[in-house]
Amino acid sequence: MSTPSDGPLPIRRLTPRDLSACVDLSEDRGWPREEHKWRLLLTAGKGYGIDDPGGGLVAAGVITEYGPGERPHLGAVGMVLVAERHARRGIGRRLMRHIVSVMGTTPLTLYATPYGRPLYEELGFKVTGRSEMLRGPFTPGGPEPRVVTRAATAEDLGSILRLDGEVFGADRTLLITRLPAFSDLLRVAVDDGRIVGYAAAWPNMDTHVVGPLIARDTETAKSLISSLAARTDRPLRTDIDVRHEELLAWAKARGLVSVAENSVMTYGMTELPGDWTRRFAPLTVAVG
Repeated sequence: MSTPSDGPLPIRRLTPRDLSACVDLSEDRGWPREEHKWRLLLTAGKGYGIDDPGGGLVAAGVITEYGPGERPHLGAVGMVLVAERHARRGIGRRLMRHIVSVMGTTPLTLYATPYGRPLYEELGFKVTGRSEMLRGPFTPGGPEPRVVTRAATAEDLGSILRLDGEVFGADRTLLITRLPAFSDLLRVAVDDGRIVGYAAAWPNMDTHVVGPLIARDTETAKSLISSLAARTDRPLRTDIDVRHEELLAWAKARGLVSVAENSVMTYGMTELPGDWTRRFAPLTVAVG
């Protein structure tokens, strides 16, 4: 039974015990039941939610912090959802204001759908970029990328973390160290014994999501995607920064189709830190 108003309902921290309620909320809004992704978000990030006295969640959202624990350098907001029966009552706005308040002076970023963008603009977020979501079976063709790739090993983790921090512009150790367990495939690109890129493919419903994708250049990014695609029979899905036009055209020529566009937005900073020229795709739009 739904409540007539969200006013008296408190916002609380979510825990991994709320996994089922978060998955149910996703399904309520027509999103896939992404249990694997929600489990990562609730352990690597901080979830906030509003309980429905009638059962389940009225709303939920997650913030993933990067940098020192006491003074994070960046926060990524994701999975902000309001149950359909409570929609259009200002609950999403209230939850987002709470998250912004909790994060204080920490700069924030998020990926916004066209539907959610007006709310974030109202709260002071600015559009600083765009990403294009591609999905479909990958069909090899044309000249094969020539950069050498191999499976990542435990000994590679330090090099991966250093490269990721340099390119992303903030320390993501707590997230990246979860990749070996979270992903089905984790590969590195190597040049003269040095790691110049890495990429993961993790299971999401019937697809493998390619991300993060960090690479020295477009040719290296192509090699990493090709090497992941060769090791799965699932369709691929990824979110590519639209400034990487050559990679987008190459992926589309190999069977991936554009299915959505999201706006990259920031709060408290004019642009994302790091080196966008080597940042091709996020782990997921929920964490950047």
